[in-house]
Amino acid sequence: MYRAKENAEKESKCIRGGIGETHMTKILNGPDEMYGKGRLFNIMTVDPGNSIGEHFHTGDNEIFYFLSGTGVYNDNGTEVRVRPGDTAVCSDGEKHSIRNDGSEPLVFVALILY
Repeated sequence: MYRAKENAEKESKCIRGGIGETHMTKILNGPDEMYGKGRLFNIMTVDPGNSIGEHFHTGDNEIFYFLSGTGVYNDNGTEVRVRPGDTAVCSDGEKHSIRNDGSEPLVFVALILY
């Protein structure tokens, strides 16, 4: 499979009760393209002042790899600063959220695996 970047599916929406919209570029389009091993593989962009609301993961885990910008990652109630090159993992049964408190877009890869 090959998909040119101009053909990648894009979506913007408020996620998990967060503030504002998060912009998503889908790297793979759901479980079928992920061979049933996961449900999301996206580039996520959270604009300054926006967030993805706190939520639990049940039956899956989510990995964030930060590409640019800075923000605050809520790791089961503990807030940590994130920057390019950092990785965050929310395992099955855990909760997380992310907030862009910087002046530039916070861009990261998000991968949800079963």
